[in-house]
Amino acid sequence: MTNKFENGQILEGKVTGIQPYGAFVALDEEVQGLVHISEVTHGYVKDINEHLAVGDEVKVKVLNVDEANNKVSLSIRATEEAPKKQAKARKPQNTKQEDNDTAGFNTLKDKLEEWIQQSEEFKK
Repeated sequence: MTNKFENGQILEGKVTGIQPYGAFVALDEEVQGLVHISEVTHGYVKDINEHLAVGDEVKVKVLNVDEANNKVSLSIRATEEAPKKQAKARKPQNTKQEDNDTAGFNTLKDKLEEWIQQSEEFKK
């Protein structure tokens, strides 16, 4: 039955069942495959039910056909374009505070420079 499918093939299927570990997708009247939870979408999936429901029509890519065990491994995320990584906004560099009496947080680096300076002044 699984010999009509091959690795890399992209097909339309229908979600027939959902388990915590993945979703079963009917590829035709006779063959179902499994989309493991890690193959549902790009990124982390905590609850597969937030992404899929029984009866959903989905586009899947055949990852592996195990004819001996009559199993087909599928991926939905392999049919989707990976999201572009957003460049993280750079924080402005901390400027050294002019007034030591100013309340607020200083980074350890800024404080260390201040402590060294105070130590130098104390030695004089």
